[in-house]
Amino acid sequence: MSLPSLLAVFAHPDDESLSAGGVLARHAADGARTAVVTATWAEDTRRAAELADALRILGAGEPRMLGYADARVPQSAPGSVRFRDAPLDESVRRLVTHIREVRPEIVVTHDAYGGLTGHPDHVHTHRVTTLAVEAAGLDHLYPDAGIPWRPSALYLATHPHSAAQALGARLVRENGAMYSVPDEWVTATVDVRPWLERKISAVFAHRTEVERGALPGRLAGLPPADRERLMSTEWYIRRDLVPTAATQTQLTP
Repeated sequence: MSLPSLLAVFAHPDDESLSAGGVLARHAADGARTAVVTATWAEDTRRAAELADALRILGAGEPRMLGYADARVPQSAPGSVRFRDAPLDESVRRLVTHIREVRPEIVVTHDAYGGLTGHPDHVHTHRVTTLAVEAAGLDHLYPDAGIPWRPSALYLATHPHSAAQALGARLVRENGAMYSVPDEWVTATVDVRPWLERKISAVFAHRTEVERGALPGRLAGLPPADRERLMSTEWYIRRDLVPTAATQTQLTP
């Protein structure tokens, strides 16, 4: 059975490789269409060039960038507003355009916490993506953004409590807050070891983050066995966008 087409939507260059690099590589290797939308940073920046390198490694096409500024790095998109400060309707419309152009069967993004760190750009990307996947299928919303398209499912990249307790201290800065979800909320636990070499190469393609000691840099400094243990599993929460149950005559839990 062939894997479905996939569009990943993440906040910053490197989030796609860290959060879903294994799944992206797996789907691309199977011949599925894969693409990535990145909410922040401008196309003519170093980090955009690094993103292009990472996506080539993963087989996920060319960068698709919404062009907003990182909440903590104003120079990431000179002349553009911070992603969190942009009008919500405008951000949703921009993302709807990409969804309708790519026409993915599934969309992947951050969970409602914004992952382990709770970065505000991650949280906002979750909000914008959940609105855009619904809006993309509605004829009368953003009619100038392309032919309507309704993905079948939205997957939220997350960490269960058990994994966060076992691994999280190596991924979050000392004394930083750490966000995870109950284990039973996780609906897809993906072993990405067959694609791990590609995932790690994509993470390290974000050389700016390696050099400044951000998460890719901390991973680069680990012994290979520890790094593989941290990166060999990806967890997701599924949200169905197409009805799977029979039509109801009342609301049920």
